[in-house]
Amino acid sequence: MRCGCIYWVDKMLNTSFYHLGVLIAKHPGYFFIIPVLLTMLCMTGYQQLKYQIDPEYLFSPINGEGKAERAIVEKYFKVNYTHRFNVGRITRPGRFGRVIVIPKDGNDNMIRREIFQELRHLDDLIQNATVEYEGETFTYKDTCARWENECFSNDILNLDFIMDDIESGELNLTFPIMFNPVTWDAHAFPVFFGGTKLTEDNIIVSVPAIQLVYFVTADTKRQDAKGAEWEETFLKVVGKAQNTGVFTHISVSYFASRTLDHELEKNTRTVVPYFGSTFALMALFSVITCMMGDAVRSKPFLGLLGNISAIMATCAAFGLAMYCGIEFIGINLAAPFLMIGIGIDDTFVMLAAWRRTPVKMPVPERMGHMMSEAAVSITITSLTDLFSFWIGIISPFRSVQIFCTYSVFAVVFTFVWHITFFAACMAISGYRERHNLHAIFGCKVQAMSVAIKEKRNFLYKAIMAGGINRDDPDNPIDNKDHMFMAFFKDYLAAVINNKWCKIFIILIFATYLAGACYGVTQIKEGLERRKLSKADSYSVEFFDREDEYYREFPYRMQVIITGDLNYSDPMVQDQIEELTRTLENTSYVTSSLYTESWIRSFRSFVDRNNDYLNISIDDEQSFIDAVKEHWLFPGNPFSLDVKFNENETRIIASRFLIQAVNITDTNHEKEMVRDLRKICKESPLNASIFHPYFVFFDQFELVRPTSLQSMIVGAIIMMIISFIFIPNILCSLWVAFSIISIELGVAGYMALWDVNLDSISMINLIMCIGFSVDFTAHICYTYMSSKKRSPKARVREALHSLGLPILQGSSSTILGIIALLLAQSYIFLVFFKMVFLVIFFGAMHGLFLLPVLLSLFGPGSWQTWSGTDLGDDNDEISDIESPMKLSSMDKLNSYYLQQHTPLGLVAPYGKGKGFLGAPYKAYGDEKDLGIGTSGEDSSESSSSRSQRRQALEDEHTRRRYEEGWRRSSYTNLYTNSPSEFQPHNELYTGPQVTAQEWRVRLDDEQKVSRKLSSLGLRAYDNYAADFMHMQRRQSAHGDDVIDMPVVTRAAAASAVCYTPPSSLDERSRRKYRSAVLHSAASGDESNYHQKFSAAPSNAAAKRYHRRRSSEDSTRHYQRWPPSNIEERCARRYAINARDDATAYVPSHINYSNNAANSKAYRPHPPVRSSSHHNLFYPNGIQHPPTYQFGGYYYK
Repeated sequence: MRCGCIYWVDKMLNTSFYHLGVLIAKHPGYFFIIPVLLTMLCMTGYQQLKYQIDPEYLFSPINGEGKAERAIVEKYFKVNYTHRFNVGRITRPGRFGRVIVIPKDGNDNMIRREIFQELRHLDDLIQNATVEYEGETFTYKDTCARWENECFSNDILNLDFIMDDIESGELNLTFPIMFNPVTWDAHAFPVFFGGTKLTEDNIIVSVPAIQLVYFVTADTKRQDAKGAEWEETFLKVVGKAQNTGVFTHISVSYFASRTLDHELEKNTRTVVPYFGSTFALMALFSVITCMMGDAVRSKPFLGLLGNISAIMATCAAFGLAMYCGIEFIGINLAAPFLMIGIGIDDTFVMLAAWRRTPVKMPVPERMGHMMSEAAVSITITSLTDLFSFWIGIISPFRSVQIFCTYSVFAVVFTFVWHITFFAACMAISGYRERHNLHAIFGCKVQAMSVAIKEKRNFLYKAIMAGGINRDDPDNPIDNKDHMFMAFFKDYLAAVINNKWCKIFIILIFATYLAGACYGVTQIKEGLERRKLSKADSYSVEFFDREDEYYREFPYRMQVIITGDLNYSDPMVQDQIEELTRTLENTSYVTSSLYTESWIRSFRSFVDRNNDYLNISIDDEQSFIDAVKEHWLFPGNPFSLDVKFNENETRIIASRFLIQAVNITDTNHEKEMVRDLRKICKESPLNASIFHPYFVFFDQFELVRPTSLQSMIVGAIIMMIISFIFIPNILCSLWVAFSIISIELGVAGYMALWDVNLDSISMINLIMCIGFSVDFTAHICYTYMSSKKRSPKARVREALHSLGLPILQGSSSTILGIIALLLAQSYIFLVFFKMVFLVIFFGAMHGLFLLPVLLSLFGPGSWQTWSGTDLGDDNDEISDIESPMKLSSMDKLNSYYLQQHTPLGLVAPYGKGKGFLGAPYKAYGDEKDLGIGTSGEDSSESSSSRSQRRQALEDEHTRRRYEEGWRRSSYTNLYTNSPSEFQPHNELYTGPQVTAQEWRVRLDDEQKVSRKLSSLGLRAYDNYAADFMHMQRRQSAHGDDVIDMPVVTRAAAASAVCYTPPSSLDERSRRKYRSAVLHSAASGDESNYHQKFSAAPSNAAAKRYHRRRSSEDSTRHYQRWPPSNIEERCARRYAINARDDATAYVPSHINYSNNAANSKAYRPHPPVRSSSHHNLFYPNGIQHPPTYQFGGYYYK
């Protein structure tokens, strides 16, 4: 299942990080000081800070269609605030102040004398407020937007001249337009009145809300700056009047164009105070998590330094980004919280990899192996986060681009700082641990075993004792297991392996998917303005009132027609009229009563007055002259809707205005903009429609496809990265499934959690792509790479390896963003909600769902479905059968051992160099089966465990060696194909053995092997019994055995340890027996590989075994067909339920009086004869004989 062509990536990373770790351990001071100095240097970039808070710049698409439409409008109809200002024809929000007033005395009708008196008071406060700017003092009247030298005013206030008549009922207000009989103002009631209640005759009954608007000039930068200062004064004056109770009958909510800028700035300020508390919380969590009962191997300061490393990296990254001239936005302040979580995850990975290294190793080698173990884990995590943020850089939203750019810098710096600064801290801590110094106080302490032996007091053993006893490093007192690791393996795995629990988990997952799918259908798109404000902001009340009272007539839209058109042509006029009517007939536009069309009104004017005007509009020049003379005079607002060429001989652009009606929410706004634009594009005219808010509405059209595209591209990239670092096709498919499932869950449940799909949530969706890989990919790989046959055993191994790290990683990330929940800002609240969802769903997928699905559909799943899964941890897949190839180091080991020695490695740890000059893990053949913690022994029991893994490694290597010989012998026995090693029959004499006898013997042998393998017995333990039985058979064969020493039954039964009857010779057996006896006394099984001092057996024994093995393996009788071989191999590897009570014991051995010895009998698998060994080994080296299947004692 693995791809060898890209396996070099893993090898290269391990090799490079190994040498880096050794280098850091030899020179930790440089790697400690240089990152600190670089951090201080990069932080000087804060002087180049460019703070950006413009909402349009940040949250509207860079190349949105609304900006293109605005460019067209401003090209032909630029707004003149100083002399020709009209509120319905603006192209940008400009500088303004708005108030929405409602009654607070219980009467919903605003048309009352006392209400209008207070409205007049409010208007006076606003217009008379003094403003200072650069030494200049001015009021609203000095800087107001003007029409024909008249300030823009709220003419609705002139109703107070006729208020007595209105209240008495003598005068009715007609909706929507009415002329004031006193001032002759044309009151456009929809502009000022909100929530108006009408009779069937459009007579106004009551008005629950009235809004007043104030615009100031903004034609130049200085005017814009003065307008911004006036807005500040406006907000202060109105806010003070509202909060101090100046008004008795009205309640005022207020808003200005700078309000959103203020709110974004407030969002930034609200989260800053939580940096300190978050750091303290994360530091406390890290310290507690990294502490343990062993006072020497406890690492509380490393947990703290992991936080410091992440903070230093983030500060340096931000400073460098500012040096590069990248604008800074308030959303960036969420990045440090995320980076702390990512950094702490890497801290746990590296500490866990350190704990897996043997404590006997020198610190440089431990650092090398630690870095090699953590290389793939921290690299794949950093790369997935890096690429997910990189996808956001190509987003069409500035806010997403800026945030992701800063996050890319931060991820890279966090990765580099952790493999340098934090690694140097680990090296220093490693030297401290090497000298058995206390983790906190730094004093030299005794190991727990020594403290107990010397009867130290309870307080010393509880606080001071730790480390290992160098004289006895493998004693169990100093190497205790971690209770949480045991919990995941023994309890949680048992729950997951239960079939009813599996059904329950799948049902929960199905419910989760159903809820996610429902949530996807409820997604709302667009960033609502009110959500940019804090919950306690004054602007929230304004937005609420606007949505409640002013949604009926919300937008005054402009339709622009450009191109070289002859407006006197009736066909062109009809096309314009047709476009106007088509727009008016949609559900988004109100009736023609609210439409302002210069050409429609001009044609109507000519038709009504042509008798006395006596004008002609049939040709273009006459049409233009008549329009300029009779209709487009300066005082007419229609004069703003026609653009002539330089000679004023042709009309090059024109526009008309339509009124939107009953637009309820953001989805309705998106549909309105899309449909109206479609109508304009389908028109034969070169028409476009525009409103200043369309620039923001463009995000509604882009956010969904952009998010979907980013998620798909991100998922594909995550699959590729996972496959490169974990080259297994099935694992990549499960990773892809997990990413899709988690992303679907995040997208669905964010909608149910009141989060819209907007530029803020899109940042999180892109970011979540990388986060969703962290847990699932490593769980899949741990399960898939396991050599256990049983799915239950694989689940136990995966949870034991990754259960605790997943819990630590998810908890640290959630703790890192908890401050965002307290900021009471929608922007940061979205970050918290979505990161919480992805971390929670990712952890649940990794801990519960994926183990269940892998056990049902992964390797060995037929055992789960057939009910034959016994959960045997000792039943492992041989390397020949394993769907995973050996790791690169394992392949090197096996190659070397097969070609050079049958005895395995000489030393348990080697010298830090692998075969062929490559560095390798000399303490075991396990790779990093997850996020660097697959073998994490948080209790620091790595020394004895690594040595036991070394013994198991040699055991597995020997068995692979024997398996190769055995299969080679089977090929010669069962097929007619020539063998690579042909025996010389003329060298051997003796009775012939028929094929039938071979079949019976092999059947018996394989039955015994299958039964005893289920008991976990080894082939090493039957030497005494076999040797005794051979002696008993000597007397029956006389001359066949020469000079064999006599061994009594008592001597055989008294043997303490037995050597394997395998391809190892008699000298190896005696060496193994003596080594194991020595190991039992010392507690170190690995000493077996260090003692090779036994004498060879005598020549008579050699001749006997050579003769018998030749007779049993080289007779020319009929061979078995290949099908018989396949059948036997299938039976050999089949897993059947066995009863320990029926364990097989050969009939020729009578242990009825000694049950203990009966259980000690361990039959061995058949192996190749010694004669073949003589042919195999180079240089003619003769090897001592081995006890082979087919000897006399097996008859």
